[in-house]
Amino acid sequence: MPPSVPSLPRRVARTLRTSLFAQVLCALVLGIVVGKLWPDTATAFQPLGDGFTRLIKTVISPLVFCVVVVGIAKAGDLKAFGRIGVKALIWFEVASTAALVIGLVAANVVGPGKGMNVDPASLDAAAVNQTTGGGQLPSTTEFVLNALPESFVGAFAENELLQVLILACLVGAALLHLGHTKVPKILPAIDQAQEVIFTVVGFIMRLAPIAVFGAMAHLVGNYGLGVMKTYAKLIVLCYVAAALFVALLAVALRMVTGLSLWKFLRYIREEMLLALGTASTESVMPRVMQKLRRAGARDDAVGLVLPTGYSFNLDGASLYLSIGTLFIAQAVGVDLSLDQQITVVLVLMLTSKGMAGIPGSAFLALSATASSLGAIPAGAVALLLGVDRIMDSMRVVTNLLGNCVAVFAVSRWEGALDIERAKKVLDGETAAEDPEGGDEPVPAEVPAQKTKETVADAG
Repeated sequence: MPPSVPSLPRRVARTLRTSLFAQVLCALVLGIVVGKLWPDTATAFQPLGDGFTRLIKTVISPLVFCVVVVGIAKAGDLKAFGRIGVKALIWFEVASTAALVIGLVAANVVGPGKGMNVDPASLDAAAVNQTTGGGQLPSTTEFVLNALPESFVGAFAENELLQVLILACLVGAALLHLGHTKVPKILPAIDQAQEVIFTVVGFIMRLAPIAVFGAMAHLVGNYGLGVMKTYAKLIVLCYVAAALFVALLAVALRMVTGLSLWKFLRYIREEMLLALGTASTESVMPRVMQKLRRAGARDDAVGLVLPTGYSFNLDGASLYLSIGTLFIAQAVGVDLSLDQQITVVLVLMLTSKGMAGIPGSAFLALSATASSLGAIPAGAVALLLGVDRIMDSMRVVTNLLGNCVAVFAVSRWEGALDIERAKKVLDGETAAEDPEGGDEPVPAEVPAQKTKETVADAG
């Protein structure tokens, strides 16, 4: 007898039970429906998304520390790690500047704010202060000083990724200097702690559908779908410009590594959908780090490039800031000259680097840009209050893909990427370890990847 085929309801139930992607997708749709039908009740679900994000944030700092320390120790070459950092910063600056320029060109061509004729006096500047909590972006000097830890524990307690990275680099360098014979138990302990943290991430990820439902229900219930009609031209322009930038990322990835961005997007579809639902790239950082390592990127490259990119490579935010600046200028009837637009790019190149982790950072950066020009009333930034959350999806996707492409590109540039393994994983030929359990096949040896015994030779 031919084997019986499960009925459609059973297949659907099995998919929902086993696929995180299907669970998150259903939660996303359900959150939109609940937010639309019962907006007053839906706003009460926000703690579901916030609670999940807080749980994820608790493991990010120790995970980054462990991955970087183990990566440096296994690579056995501190100079190579320094080269990775320099190359990453070069890539970040080129990518974010390209995003800013694309945004300015798109806003000039389309003119999303033209014809609005808004009176700046009619705008509520206090609403911007309420959104930002009266904060301000750090100066360049403050940004550099804030990146230096004041205490070892404080960096972890305050979840300061740049400070944790510096501490991890120092510890990794110390392990290389002392050698495996002097501290034989430290590296295995950190390596085991890393595995424990990844297991904890697997447990937390089971709550992802609940988090997506709560975040999406709150978003739709609080802001509604009507705002999309009012700002349709601006929204469409931002998303089209983001699509163009992602296409350029795909070309760059293909030219540098020979890999397909579409296949990679399919590979991280669960993480991407979760990031969209929670409007946070931090919520998926641990899982993305895991998948990049499985796809052939060396530990030290993943551990340094991805977390650093969360502070230095906000491509989606850069795109939005450049378009937003011209939008508010056009809306209040200010015609910016070419020199002023070049000033916009230069100012945003600086302000966008200090945005990560600051409440209302987009409005702070826009206000700083408006103030530097002197031609745009700072209160005009309030024009974007209603549409800002709608842009979260664009910023999240572009930021996350930009940072992942940076990991692959810099890894390839440094010779820290196993291209054959990457192609097999993205093609689905090599089974990847289930984050919630299961064994991963032993991968082919990564070029330039050294074993733990290498540490003994470094001393």
